[in-house]
This record gives sequence, structure tokens and C-alpha cells, in this order.
Amino acid sequence: MATKPILIHNALVWDGTGAAAFPGQVLVDGKRIATVAPATESLAADGATKIDARGRFLMPGMIEGHSHITFMDLSIASDLGEIPPEEHTLGAMHNARKLLDAGFTSACSAASAKLRLDVVIRNEINAGRIPGPRMLAAGPEITVTGGLGDADLFHVSRNSFGMVADGPDDIVKAVRLCIREGVDIVKINISGDFSVPYSSDLMTVMNEAGTRAAVEATHERGKRIASHSRAPLSVQRALEAGVDIIYHCDHADEKTLDMLEAAKDRVITGPAFGNIVNALAHWEKLNTPAAVERAGKLRRLFDNSCRTHAEMRKRGIRVVIGGDYGFATNPQGTNARDLEHFVTHYGFSPSEALQAATRIGGEIMDIGDELGLVKPGYLADLLLIDGNPLDDVRILQDRRKIRMIMQGGKRYKG
Repeated sequence: MATKPILIHNALVWDGTGAAAFPGQVLVDGKRIATVAPATESLAADGATKIDARGRFLMPGMIEGHSHITFMDLSIASDLGEIPPEEHTLGAMHNARKLLDAGFTSACSAASAKLRLDVVIRNEINAGRIPGPRMLAAGPEITVTGGLGDADLFHVSRNSFGMVADGPDDIVKAVRLCIREGVDIVKINISGDFSVPYSSDLMTVMNEAGTRAAVEATHERGKRIASHSRAPLSVQRALEAGVDIIYHCDHADEKTLDMLEAAKDRVITGPAFGNIVNALAHWEKLNTPAAVERAGKLRRLFDNSCRTHAEMRKRGIRVVIGGDYGFATNPQGTNARDLEHFVTHYGFSPSEALQAATRIGGEIMDIGDELGLVKPGYLADLLLIDGNPLDDVRILQDRRKIRMIMQGGKRYKG
């Protein structure tokens, strides 16, 4: 039985392009937006279900560009490996619902804690059996021995969110395994991280041969590849090898920024800044030698990320929101904080931050001209908000302000 069209009228429509919001109305027919019109225009909407927005702000659904729905708000990454797969699957299902409840109707995964967790959750969401954002699934982060995601010790094997592979042959095998099991996105860790004592965020730990092998194996199977790249050389290596999505880029120098700008029509980036902000606040409150050392590393990373992304904004390099949510200091469901961080720390205007969460997020999902805008022909992923996020993006952190969540023409809330 065909569903009736839905007419949302008396709304303040913000279409995601960066243009000013305007009093308007939106007609949804099936999964898609049929018409977007000024409030003064008469629409032929006979038989449509009418929703009076009462002047509320109508915008595209938000898109999480660096999602980890299988990360369970733990303090120690290796503890992810201690969760049995049955409980872990259920936990990921609940996290998917939290993300949708927060107004995120789509999500691009930046890694799964276990190989098939993202894939299973994506499939269940697509089948309509569980609520959650439209998902691109990833596998674990392919890393080198001693790199980010390698939790092993010589005397004990420990799982984390990494898949260890050394050398081109092993890396290609890992890529092929992830794709065989159904992932949409392959993830490689080219640089280290602030939390890894033997592979810091200033180090580039995956060599050129391994990086190129990963990219070639991914692209020859028609998939996209993302990288964890904080150090300048790791970003350059990702660009030269043809990586599609480059996460972090925090320590980019002038040469690296020039290379990113030259590739801005091909590459999408995402800082994953939320975890840095919250982790820094946590460690700066403590006064042990270990805490002081960790806070110092995070302060350097924080300052460089602010500098880099303010410059990336000026250069028009595409940046998505998504802040490594899923750690104890940065829990699932608080993802809309990224909008505030972009405005407060990176110098984005509220409109620019919202575009990072909608229009540019739609581009990282890479399913054609279908997501991230309130535009005829696009999927009807829509939010109706009490208050105007263009005046204060923090409104979107309050779920009570999100009065309607529509996904693919279906009202999930409101």
C-alpha cells in the first residue's frame, strides 16, 4: 500500500547549501523530497498528511563522518577485545539507536572493533529490523606491529580495534579479507597516535609500499579507503597513494596543506576532534606524572589541530564532523558537540559547521546526489528543531529540541 505524501509547512527551511534559511514548505513523496517551496506558494498536495512546523527550523538530517558505533565508551581500547561478540553486537545496536536519536540519519564508519560488527548492524538497519543511521560499514583498522590498534604484548595476545599486517602482502590479504566480509570502507593507520608510547602521533609507521598496496587492493575491488594520518608525512603518503578519506591531518605543515588543497575535489577529511577536546580536559584535571605527560601530548595535538583546520577552512578543503565518539570521556550519542567545537576552536561559522554535518557529510557517504540537502529528488532525511542552530549550534546537543526525525520519508520521531 502506497504511503500518503507528507507536507511540512510553516517551517523555517535551511537547505544545507549555506544559503539563508527562509519561511517555506517541503513536500515529501515516498522516500524522497518532491518539492521545496516558499511559504507563499500554493502547492498541490491533495491527500497529503500535513505537519504544521509552527515556525520551527527544518534542516537535513546530520551525518556522522567518523563513526565508531562498535566502540563501547571504554577507557582502554584493548578492553574492546574482552567483550564477547554476542554482547558486542547488542551494544553496537544500542549505539546505532543513540546516534539516530541524536539526529544523525547517516554515518560513515571509521572502523569497527570486530570485523563483521559494522556489517551486521548496517544490514539490520537496511532491512528495517533495527533503528539506526544509514551506514557505511568499515572493518578493523589495518595497522602495523606496534602501531595504533596493536594491543598485543609478547607474552599475551590482546584484541583491540586493529588488524595487524606487516608488509604489502599481509596488508593486501587484510584488505581482501575485510572486503570479502562485506565492508564498504577499508581503514589503514599510516601514522601513530598520542596514546601509543611506541608509535606517536608525529610518527609515520606504515611505509609507502604498504600504503600503496592497501590502496590498490581496495580500489581494484571498487571500494574506498580511509586513513588515520596525524603526522605530516602520513598525510602526504595518503595523498600520493590515492587514499579517499584522510582523517585527522592535525600536524599538517605548509607543504601538506598545499597538497591537501590541490586534492580538495577528490579527498574528504575529518579531524575527529571531539575526543581530543574531552580527553585533554580529563587529563589536565589530574596531577600525576603520567597525566601531565598525556596532557602535554594532547595539548600539542589540540593546538596543532586548531591551527590546521582553521587554515583548511580558509582553503576550502572539505571537512566532515565526527569526533571519535565511543570512549569514556567522549560517549556515544553526544556527537552533536562537534558542531560547537568547529565554531569555538576552528573558527567555522554556524552555517559552515552545519554544512560540514549535512552537505559535506552527504558527499562522504558517496551515494550520488541524494543526501545532505533539502532539495527535490534527495532522500527525505529531515530534522525539525525548536530554535535556530544558525544562532546557536549547541541547540542540537539537546535532544528535546529535536521535535521530528525523518529518515527516508519515514518519521522515526515526531
